[in-house]
Amino acid sequence: MKVLITGTAGFIGSNVAQRLLDRSDEVIGLDNLNDYYDINLKKDRLSRLTCKEGFTDVRLNLEDRDGVAKLFSEHKPDRVVHLAAQAGVRYSLINPHAYIDSNIQGTTNILEGCRHNEVEHLVYASSSSVYGANTKMPFSVHDNVDHPVSLYAASKKANELMAHTYSHLYQLPTTGLRFFTVYGPWGRPDMALFLFTKAILEGKPIDVFNYGKCRRDFTYIDDIVEGVIRTLDNVASPNPDWSGDNPDTSSSYAPFKIYNIGNNQPVELLRFIEIIEECLGIKAEKNLLPLQPGDVPATYANVDDLMNDVGFKPAMPIEDGIANFVAWYRDYYKV
Repeated sequence: MKVLITGTAGFIGSNVAQRLLDRSDEVIGLDNLNDYYDINLKKDRLSRLTCKEGFTDVRLNLEDRDGVAKLFSEHKPDRVVHLAAQAGVRYSLINPHAYIDSNIQGTTNILEGCRHNEVEHLVYASSSSVYGANTKMPFSVHDNVDHPVSLYAASKKANELMAHTYSHLYQLPTTGLRFFTVYGPWGRPDMALFLFTKAILEGKPIDVFNYGKCRRDFTYIDDIVEGVIRTLDNVASPNPDWSGDNPDTSSSYAPFKIYNIGNNQPVELLRFIEIIEECLGIKAEKNLLPLQPGDVPATYANVDDLMNDVGFKPAMPIEDGIANFVAWYRDYYKV
């Protein structure tokens, strides 16, 4: 297949691109290399792809309507994996317009590109943050998600609604993936594992929110990639049993589907830090702080639909995943 991936310099996008190239798919990779975090890390991720046959590197902003339209018309991708977005819950409190530009306007441009170029399937990144104020655990794709607690979460919920509209109006098959706290080698520097590892190695204190009582469904990057690939290959189709009298939020009469991709085994933040300490052989100095605005106390994914439809369930133990990250970090930064 010829697959357009947005966000190929990103954590998930670079790994998905690598997997597709390894199985001889052609990849058109879009990224704008913005400076939300270290551009050198993004460039190094890209360097693992640009040396491979079948990869085309494109520098473009998602908000560039004409540029995105030209990209689609020139390359005519069979399928699209839309992972590029302005990420981060806390940053959305500081710079809300970045989320509208990238996540709303940019996703509109991708949907339009798919619509006008006969794309077979659009798979796009949603987020566990859409569950917002929900407290019933584990989070199910069949639950209502109408109470986001950050603009980032609201933008991801909006993406799901926008995708459904295009599935309804234009019969565009779309699949939204709600990722749960992704971690692993080549990860994002603004995420807890990266921040904690760096600070502990430098002998600096770490900020531990909600006094370490937060619980997160930490999901290893390889499991996320496997979920993306399997859903990409499983084109969304209408649910013949869907009823407007009792509407299921995860499917539709249109070719539309939503899945959780999470480890299905939440870990308390203090235990998470304990594993990092064990891998580093260093104890952390902790600043215990209250829950931050926009954060939720717990995430926990129900992945029954993913298992039933594509036969996959994330399974990497947190101890092994963190050990892999620490080994990568020490090698990459020569620590």
